[in-house]
Amino acid sequence: MLSVAAGKLRSMLLSCLLGVFVCGFFATVFILTTPSAAQAQEEEPAAKTKKDPENPVVHFFKSIGPWFGILFAAISIGMVALIIILLLDLRLGEAVPTSFVEEFTEMVNKRQFKQAYEMCRNETSFLARVLTAGMGRLQYGIEDAREAMLAMVESVRAGKDSWISYLGVVGTLGPLLGLVGTVSGMIGAFKKLGEAEGAPNAADLAGEISHALVVTLVGVAIAVPAIFFFTFFKNRLMGISVNTSNLADDLLTQMYHNSKKTGSPAAITPERSAKT
Repeated sequence: MLSVAAGKLRSMLLSCLLGVFVCGFFATVFILTTPSAAQAQEEEPAAKTKKDPENPVVHFFKSIGPWFGILFAAISIGMVALIIILLLDLRLGEAVPTSFVEEFTEMVNKRQFKQAYEMCRNETSFLARVLTAGMGRLQYGIEDAREAMLAMVESVRAGKDSWISYLGVVGTLGPLLGLVGTVSGMIGAFKKLGEAEGAPNAADLAGEISHALVVTLVGVAIAVPAIFFFTFFKNRLMGISVNTSNLADDLLTQMYHNSKKTGSPAAITPERSAKT
């Protein structure tokens, strides 16, 4: 399931990133062709002192800039795609399918152990992979089979946990990218201040400071949901792992005792007496 989800994630990210770059290209062209606030102020008549208020949305995208806008858009799309895939994959019904448990229990009660093993091998759920590892070592004893199941639980859990860790990376890098934008904005503001002859242009300084604050805001805004879902999926994966391990141990113990009954003389004697 996770391998299929990984393929879907890659294709989704590629298509989304392509759309982001196309939108970013047109946004860059729009920003470059649109006159800045300073140019508009120079073109206005000297008698006109009052400016119309700028649209907050337009001001936001102008302040963040094309490069930071494309970068944050790509990170946001990737984060949303990863959250959706983890929400679909980290479900108890997906890890422990009810129909699979019922069919496996029915086969074990009918002593169809080979069919049960083949069914587990053909399944890709969390429980099926754990049971396959335990059934493969059941001939060496129940304790050896339990150790194999625990090892498989840790292996599957580590694979899923590696995907969750990307959310932690986003939660860490978001404020750092915001800090980069803050520093770049302040550098631009001090550069404008140093290049000004006489009194600095307030519009130029405000534009650079706005860029610094908007980039910081977006970085923190991306980090907040990333950290929340990182903790959420960590706790969900732990609960799914514990439930899967306990249920797999119960099913394997049931299979082990039924296999012992099959080979016992008490279980064979009634069949022979019925035939005679």
